[in-house]
Amino acid sequence: MIETRGLTKIFKDKKRGEIRAVDGVSFTCNPGQIYGLLGANGAGKTTTLRMLATILEPSDGTAVVCGHDVVESPQKVRANVGFLSAATALYPRLTSEEMVAYFGRLNGIPEPELKKRIDEIFSRLDMNSFRDRRCDKLSTGMKQKTSIARTLVHDPQVMIFDEPTLGLDIMTARTILEFIRECRQRGKTVIFSTHVMSEVEKLCDVIGIIQSGKLLAEGSLGELRERHKEQDLEEIFVKVVAPHYKPEEAA
Repeated sequence: MIETRGLTKIFKDKKRGEIRAVDGVSFTCNPGQIYGLLGANGAGKTTTLRMLATILEPSDGTAVVCGHDVVESPQKVRANVGFLSAATALYPRLTSEEMVAYFGRLNGIPEPELKKRIDEIFSRLDMNSFRDRRCDKLSTGMKQKTSIARTLVHDPQVMIFDEPTLGLDIMTARTILEFIRECRQRGKTVIFSTHVMSEVEKLCDVIGIIQSGKLLAEGSLGELRERHKEQDLEEIFVKVVAPHYKPEEAA
């Protein structure tokens, strides 16, 4: 599971001074659950997820992933986490299969088991037609599937998705969303960050609305509808975010 308490990240900027990109965020995500982190550009979604994945160190507060503190035991956290971002880069000269195998070896998977895992993943994500193609020759959708494959080759218990369908065609996006559902069905702990309302409505068990680094609202879709007297998630989002929205943060 994932548990954060007062999670905070402060950046220093010469012009703007102190920037609280994440400001005291607290939430829990349990196994078999998809937690949707919903927010506009610059709201603090990606910074929060990068702290959970140990890419960034918190300025304050705590985060525990699978029983391991992200600051005190970052290597143990990484062993249990798969992190996927639309901005994740691939090594251009490696083939799709070589890319996934490389990350499998980094995670210490024995070669016979690694070969089996790669075959299973490539079949599940319909990747066999380009498994021997270099990453710099792949389409956007193929690259994203390769990123997914390398993210889950070590079969992590926690999956973190940071806007995974950004820039994808509808069929590839549907494949990825189906895969995220499967993660939930397999009992994994899933955090899904997006600004696409329809994806949140289809996928998420719990929704957290974040703006200006603060978690402003949290609950199931039904609970949010009841609390804010709106049926449409976009209307709920606007009602929650509007008083805190700063256009310069989304620039």
